[in-house]
Amino acid sequence: MDKTMRDGLRAHLEAERDRLVSEVEAIDREGHEALSEASGENNYRDHMADQGSATFARELDMTLDDNVREALDAVNHALLRMEEGTYGTCARCGKTISEERLEAIPTATLCITCKSEEESR
Repeated sequence: MDKTMRDGLRAHLEAERDRLVSEVEAIDREGHEALSEASGENNYRDHMADQGSATFARELDMTLDDNVREALDAVNHALLRMEEGTYGTCARCGKTISEERLEAIPTATLCITCKSEEESR
């Protein structure tokens, strides 16, 4: 991979990291209510269906929060691999990850062959 491409991928990853950090900060600022408060479990005047909807919404928020944090971890790991000089090398077989794959998924840690094998299990 040439320097221009690596620099472009680094800039993309850094911009994505900044966006994700802002998202995590916003999530943290908003705080997390207790599940019982969000679901209305202690509020007997709510209908059970309303409680179920509130619980579902809370669980969805928690899942989205986890997804943002996992994406941030993947971006930070990719940037660390760039610093270490291992970016673009498959973590399983040690072969070079194709430039096309890295352009599509800059956080990829596996070459397409290893990723296909992993997904077929």
